[in-house]
Amino acid sequence: MPMSCDAVHFLSYESTLLRTFPGSDAYFYVIDRMAIDADGAPNAYHPDDKGIDALANAGFPHGGWKSILAVDPQDSTRPFIQRDGPFAGFFVSKTALQDPDREETDPRRYVDSTRVPYIVFPGAFNQLRGTGTLGDFGIVRNLRNGTITTAIVADIGPRDAPLGEVSIRLAEKLGGSQVNPRNGRGMPAGPFLYVMFPASHATPKWPVTDEAMNRLVDSRLASMGGWERLLACVG
Repeated sequence: MPMSCDAVHFLSYESTLLRTFPGSDAYFYVIDRMAIDADGAPNAYHPDDKGIDALANAGFPHGGWKSILAVDPQDSTRPFIQRDGPFAGFFVSKTALQDPDREETDPRRYVDSTRVPYIVFPGAFNQLRGTGTLGDFGIVRNLRNGTITTAIVADIGPRDAPLGEVSIRLAEKLGGSQVNPRNGRGMPAGPFLYVMFPASHATPKWPVTDEAMNRLVDSRLASMGGWERLLACVG
């Protein structure tokens, strides 16, 4: 006999219903929307606008860029330009989740969108009690094709943004192909099921290995009843 759904209402954000199971601090939601965040990728932004994402999305040269691009220590009015390495000449793109042991001008301080499946929390959503915060883990399933990926909360988006902004790597893991942050081409079609585990972050929050992330998420998912229990609630 198919399992029945025993989920209860957790909260609503914008038009998205978040649900949980009795006695669990994890929650889940289903959305169709997906938007791409290239931040953290060392080749995200270039002074000549030939990065994988558009300079306008970094707020440069107009206001707002200091929250996205590392500031040049020698000139606080300009973003820092990488001097060496495979992406010399590119700006250093930041994420809110960072490795505090590396310099702010080191691209390795940040979470690379092209390598790490990460989730972006809208600013207002991040401030809600019980939703979790930077460094917390989750798992995302494409309900259309069955692909699955673990993920980490690595960036904070605009305050009133909807849910659904993710890294390039997360989109690829869910079936995307040659995902283009500039125009959204190559993104997978949903809907997508997100399962989030508040207060699951490691210490320090970053860096975290794939193995550690997978191990923690597998344990948390099993403790809440696994996929059978979740899928009974989403069809």
